[in-house]
Amino acid sequence: QVQLVESGGGLVQPGGSLRLSCAASGGRFSLEVMTWYRSPPGKQRELVAAISRGGYTSYSDSVKGRFTISRDNAKNTVYLQMNSLKPEDTAVYSCAAVVGKNTYWGQGTQVTVSS
Repeated sequence: QVQLVESGGGLVQPGGSLRLSCAASGGRFSLEVMTWYRSPPGKQRELVAAISRGGYTSYSDSVKGRFTISRDNAKNTVYLQMNSLKPEDTAVYSCAAVVGKNTYWGQGTQVTVSS
């Protein structure tokens, strides 16, 4: 069983930056594919970024060039660096660990981009 705890959300002005963290426990972190999703108000959840065990990354078109996903296997933590934030980035951000056929979710952290 994998447990995930996100942190780092908050209120930021347009153009600002935030770094989200997701700490994992209870599993073999280095073997997991880690992802960040977001749920904007009134919209469906969408995949924002993913990072493989070997560090291969992929991003949604809406965040490419602005967000960076990374992982520190020694700390069992995955990060999402978010730069040049826009109001449309406002959402609950959740990390998820893909382990074989199972997906484990964190509780989410709110990110609000507003002046």
